[in-house]
Amino acid sequence: MSADVMTRPRPRAVPAARRGRPRRDPGRVLRLYVPLGLYLVFTLVPFYWMLVFALRPAGSADPVPWPITFEHFETVWNDIGYAVFFRNSVIVGVWSLLVTTVIAVMGGYALARYRFRGRSLFMVVLLCTQFVPGAMMLIPLFSIFKTLGLINSLGSLIVADTVFNLPLSIILMSGFVSAVPFTVEEAAMVDGCGRLRGFLAIVLPQLRPGLIAVGSFAFIHTWNNFLFALMFVSRQDSFTIPVGLSYTIGEYSADFGALAAGGVVAALPVVCVFAVVQRYLVHGISAGAVKG
Repeated sequence: MSADVMTRPRPRAVPAARRGRPRRDPGRVLRLYVPLGLYLVFTLVPFYWMLVFALRPAGSADPVPWPITFEHFETVWNDIGYAVFFRNSVIVGVWSLLVTTVIAVMGGYALARYRFRGRSLFMVVLLCTQFVPGAMMLIPLFSIFKTLGLINSLGSLIVADTVFNLPLSIILMSGFVSAVPFTVEEAAMVDGCGRLRGFLAIVLPQLRPGLIAVGSFAFIHTWNNFLFALMFVSRQDSFTIPVGLSYTIGEYSADFGALAAGGVVAALPVVCVFAVVQRYLVHGISAGAVKG
């Protein structure tokens, strides 16, 4: 019996790297990458044609913009007045970002830290406001802004955009504040730190991803808003980019080169914001969605 044991061949050892490596499934690769590739093409082709129209000379029909020209950008920036529209959009977007973020931090902190009667109902009401289209509120808002003297001013756009940004921003910030342990604040209070000072010194620095997520959401939503800017502003020197872009389309013709150049200028700030804050944006929205 011992001779059989000694002559029996030993099983080959499998390397640890190969032992834990899953087999590559060609079908899975096709099912994953083919839909993603089609979606990528479907998404990028309109952007490519926008760049083609913006960079190729007027009257050209080539699918490749050559020779490259920037005459359409000069037209929208100097002749149509895009510089003024861009400035107005930046003013409205930045002010809406700041006001929305400050109020969302205060409201989110109150919902996350305090237990009061009607808290759940208030959260439900905030969620339900997301189902109300902005078009339904145009007449009441117009009447209010006319009484306050805000028609044809950027203040009406800042107030309207901020009001519509706040419900989702407060809900997101509430979830993110809930992710910060209250025991940390309690420890600071034991050491003699007040509620406000503890919030500013301990909680607020940990809310940076949430602040970036809420601020980015508010800025992008305000930057792209067309309806409010069209209804509350009628003077050309108060137009924002979406409304100014619509004026490149005439009754019987359209300057597609200028329209595409204006679209590129309008998309650049949004693309830059996403490129810089996308890591914080995903983390902040996921934290705000699952916590609380």
